[in-house]
Amino acid sequence: MKFLNDWKLIVLLCLTLGLAPYFPEPHLWGKIRWLAGGAKGMQAMDYFDVLMHGAPFILLLRLLILKARPKKQA
Repeated sequence: MKFLNDWKLIVLLCLTLGLAPYFPEPHLWGKIRWLAGGAKGMQAMDYFDVLMHGAPFILLLRLLILKARPKKQA
């Protein structure tokens, strides 16, 4: 599970899987806009797609929170 704490890998995942395909707009951004607009016409596959493209960003957020927390004194 060491790869879950690897900054380089998580940033690479965010830039590739998280945003691909890039044109005409990043895929995840389009899905988020669709959700914010009421998600009319979204199917189960679309929600799963949001989860898969959003997972790298969730890992990045997790890592940022872990790094920002104060270390416990032993």
